[in-house]
Amino acid sequence: MPLSRFFLFGVLLFAGFAPAGAAATDIRVVGLFKDRAVVTIDGRQRILRVGERSPEGVRLISADSESAVLEVDGKRIRGALDSRVSARNKAPESRAVQIMRNNHGMYTTAGSINGQPVTFMVDTGATQVAMNAAAARRLGIDYRVIGTPTAVTTASQVERAWSVILDSVKVGNILLRNIAGVVLEGPQPAQVLLGMSYLRRLEITNDGHLMTLHKKY
Repeated sequence: MPLSRFFLFGVLLFAGFAPAGAAATDIRVVGLFKDRAVVTIDGRQRILRVGERSPEGVRLISADSESAVLEVDGKRIRGALDSRVSARNKAPESRAVQIMRNNHGMYTTAGSINGQPVTFMVDTGATQVAMNAAAARRLGIDYRVIGTPTAVTTASQVERAWSVILDSVKVGNILLRNIAGVVLEGPQPAQVLLGMSYLRRLEITNDGHLMTLHKKY
């Protein structure tokens, strides 16, 4: 199974830019972690830590695995996962995620595997969602117990690996279940690769600078 040569690039998160102080009209909670939350604000994905304020003026007050408290227009509102926190002018229901190409020419985005936060690099050259052993341990994936031994051909050699089934993979508001993954025993890939076992279930458009993932159904 060929994997991309893009292993060598470091992590660079995408967060779109909006005019400072712009009034947010549609806010959704799409990821919850202790003292962090991933929210989409008028279609832009933001990763906020407690106390941080987005360019749109939305501030994260608190967050855990159950809910987040956001300050919006001077009011504190609690939102659960996948809930709309503010919708003064409700936008149509969206099942699309936009990812900007970074300075290295890669598409990277925040997401989660089995409910745990992860930074993905989108890689259409990877057959499956791929990660190294250290990433799997951090995500609580006991690949030696639940996985099936296999081998993966990288750019330089054949690596020992384990095939696994991931309970859930999520990017933005697109959550898919029972996704095929592979764990490589060595340090590569340096980033978790969002491969075709997830991407083939989506519609993908790409204008060269912006990639948009659309849920088919």
